[in-house]
Order: sequence, then C-alpha cells, then structure tokens
Amino acid sequence: MKKLFFPLIIAITIVCSFQIKAEARIPRPSHDSEQLRLQDMFMLMLYPYIKEELNKYYYPILKTYSPEIELWKVEVIETKRVNGFRGFILEITFDIEPSTAHHVSIGKDRMTYRISYGPEVRLMNHTHLKTYKLPPQ
Repeated sequence: MKKLFFPLIIAITIVCSFQIKAEARIPRPSHDSEQLRLQDMFMLMLYPYIKEELNKYYYPILKTYSPEIELWKVEVIETKRVNGFRGFILEITFDIEPSTAHHVSIGKDRMTYRISYGPEVRLMNHTHLKTYKLPPQ
C-alpha cells in the first residue's frame, strides 16, 4: 500500500503542475443585476464626455457624422479608488467600440476617466486599440 501511495502523490503533483492556463473571459450578462444597473448609470453620466472625445478622435475619418455609442456594449476593464478606502476620487477604465449610424463598428478604444467631487470628470487616458475597415458608401 505504501509503495502505491508515494508514486500516486508524485503523479498527481506532476499532472497538477502542468495544467494549461486558460484566459477567463467574462460572459455578457444575460439578466439584470444591481452591478449592471450601476454600470449603466455610470455610463449614462459619462456619455457626454465620451461622445465629445470620440468626436474629436474620429473626425478625420467620419467628416459627415459623429460616431454612435452603444453603451450596452461598453466593457468595463477596471474601477478603482485613487485615494484609498471610501475616498471620492474614482477612476474607471473601459473599452468601447464606436459605430456608424448603421451599427457598423469603426474602431475600438480604451478610455480612463477620473471622477471626483465637484463633480469633476477628467479624461486621464485615451488609447486607440483598433481601426476597423469601413464598408464602401
């Protein structure tokens, strides 16, 4: 019995150490929740700031109209308190895919906003991640 126990432990240890690392993707929500409602409220409040920044960035590409923002497609990457526990300076980082009026994505951007009391909303970072090819008009 002792002869089988030791090789079994070694075999289990070896198998466990070679597990394939899989990237976890957060699935799109399929039902309403408190967290989803808070995220949607946050995006609604940030909408004018997001729209203004995307208009500036995409103006050379879209001269006749401004990009549309589908807030339900926003993917929140990170939220954090800048000044510690219960501090009221917050940052939110999210990915957004602006689109044409016909819901054709034109690109992908990552934006970070800092929100503080006052209220003050300030863009901290805007990184253009991808440009998608537009269909012929």
